[in-house]
This record gives sequence, C-alpha cells and structure tokens, in this order.
Amino acid sequence: MNVSLAICQEYTENPNKISERMAKILTVKASCSNHYLTSAPILSPSNGQASLSKAMALCSSFCHLKPIHFGAKSISCFSFKPQFSVQVKAFSSQDSSSNPKDMIPGRIGFLGLGIMGSPMAQNLIKAGCDVSVWNRTKRKCDPLISLGAKYEPSPEEVAASCDVTFAMLADPESAVDVACGKNGAASGMSPGKGYVDASTVDGATSKLISTKIKSTGALFLEAPVSGSKKPAEDGQLIFLTAGDKSLYETAAPLLDIMGKSRFYLGDVGNGAAMKLVVNMIMGSMMASFSEGLLLSEKVGLDPSVLVEVISQGAISAPMYSMKGPSMVRSLYPTAFPLKHQQKDLRLALGLAESVSQPTPIAAAANELYKVAKSCGLSDEDFSAVIEALKAKLEERS
Repeated sequence: MNVSLAICQEYTENPNKISERMAKILTVKASCSNHYLTSAPILSPSNGQASLSKAMALCSSFCHLKPIHFGAKSISCFSFKPQFSVQVKAFSSQDSSSNPKDMIPGRIGFLGLGIMGSPMAQNLIKAGCDVSVWNRTKRKCDPLISLGAKYEPSPEEVAASCDVTFAMLADPESAVDVACGKNGAASGMSPGKGYVDASTVDGATSKLISTKIKSTGALFLEAPVSGSKKPAEDGQLIFLTAGDKSLYETAAPLLDIMGKSRFYLGDVGNGAAMKLVVNMIMGSMMASFSEGLLLSEKVGLDPSVLVEVISQGAISAPMYSMKGPSMVRSLYPTAFPLKHQQKDLRLALGLAESVSQPTPIAAAANELYKVAKSCGLSDEDFSAVIEALKAKLEERS
C-alpha cells in the first residue's frame, strides 16, 4: 500500500493519532553538503485535525495520491518544470499557494547566443521571462526575437535595461571584453542590478570581471555550467556558482528554469575552479575512451560491442553511451566544440600549476587535443579527438 492510501485508511480509524505520525512522515530534511537547503515541518502534532487537512491537501496537490519516495535528494517545489521531480536543488521550499513567477526579477538580459547561450535564453523566454538579448552576430538573435525577446545593440544597453544580466561567452578574452570593454555590460550596471557570468573562464578572469562589475555598486555571481548542448536545450544544466549570496538567491528561480541543479561554492573563483576540474576529468575520459575504441578495432573486436559492454559495467558514463555510437561511425555532431575542450584543459593545467599539483594524464590529453586542432577539428565535437589518434596511426603505417 502506498503512503498516501495508508495514511487515509489510518485516519478513518484513528484521527487523533494520525497527525503525530503525519508530522514525522512529511517533515523532509535535506542534508547535502555545500548546498543551501532549508526545511520546515509540514505538520505540528498540536494542530490536530486542521494540520492534517493541510498536509493531505499538500499531498494531493504535489503527488496526486501516487506513492511518495523519499531519498537523499531535496524536493523541487518550483512549477516551471513540466512534471514534479526530485532533484538536488539549493533553494528554500515555497508554500504551495505561492506563484514562482512572483520571485523572478522583472527583466532579464542575456549576452552571448552560441551553442549554449541560445537554448538557455530560449528556456527563459518560454518560461515567461521578459528577456533582452545581444550577440556579436545579430542574426543569432533573430530566433529569440521571434519568440518575444527584445534586441539591444550593445551589452551596455542590455545591462542598463535589465535587473539581472546573464553572460555565456566562449573564452576568457570574450568574457572580459563583453563585461569590461567599450560599451560593455559594466557600463550599464548600477546598484540594485546583478551580473551572472556563466562563461567558462579561469579564476583570475572571473575575479577581474567581478571587481569591475562590483565597482558600479552592482552584484556579481559566477555561474559556469556542467553540461553541453542537449542539457542546455532540456533545461538540465548544473550551475556551479560563487560570489554574492544575495544575487544567488535572486537568480535561483532563473537557474532552476535553465538547469536541474545548482551549487553555491562561496567566494568568486571557486565556481571557475570547479568547472575547470570537471572539464579536465571529462577531457581525459574522452581521450582514454578514444584509445579504447581504436584498440578494440585494431585487435579485431567490434567497437560497438565495447560501447555496450562499458554501458553495463562499473565504468559506465552517460558520455560514453551518448558519444560512442557516433564515434564508431566517425561522426562528431557538435555539442561541445573541441577547441573549447582544449581551452578548458589548458586553463585546468594552469590551475594545477598554481598549486604545484601534478596532472600528467590531463597534460597528455591536452597534447592530443592540440593535435586534433592542428588537424582542422576545432569546431567539431570534442569526441573528434579520436581522429588525432587515427592520424598518429596513419603516420606510423
């Protein structure tokens, strides 16, 4: 019998006893380190039948009398998502009668509409946000304008007209130029506004941008993401944030529209460091996976079977199952450009050097991605690094 039906049956038999039991069952506590999570009892035993009625209403509104499964993850109460979901989220539970849209800042800016920025901005627009956009190549703004976005001719004008401005740029140089350059976003910032930089940059760059933005009296949050094109389209990104806590809380509903989870990591630079470590591991994994695919073929095995074997074992990873089949066919549809993976490896190696941490595996992987770039594969997906290994084999034959 599921929890909802069991509670209903017991209530008909003993209404005075059930409120205490409900208080224990429906008080959810989340204990995830590095997440800012709050919880409160849904019931107070002393409230008796009135508290029970409220709790049962909450059960029906959230769960529709389906089984309730409690795990280690916290419960998302925002209604942006198409269905109720249990996810690791860093936000406070909201009363069921509140409207999440009331929490969204009035006007949102978005700078940079590439592979990642465009779907992220689209999700904000589709969720009903009032969005202004800018991109160096204006035609990339057109699909968003057709969805209701307003175009502004410079980052400065976007920032000046918006409460919170997001940026998703390709590299540190672009991130600094868009934020701090001529007609940059900082020129349009002022007290009460916020700047959220989702670009993948090194800690020094993030701190430079933060200093410039905060000199205007505005708030700054770095928020690089883990995830590529498809997660961006599906609103399943992971945000690695650091900076002004108040801006993190203000931007939280927006991050939840674009992502499945978010982490607040403290001071500016920590988000950038976390993203570089994640991408360093990812790049090394892909290089090793590429070696395995080619070795299996070289010794007469079917690499497609290798992908299937890996998917069922302890080393299974979504990346292998997603990328493997197309790699076997020498196809590399771009979800995360190879040039960006090599850039992130380079930045990660710089981070490691700054603390005298040896990273021989990542260093070797970086060299392989550099070879792939020299083969003209910069704009292909980072899984095209396998072609660099193929080139090395051809040199030897």
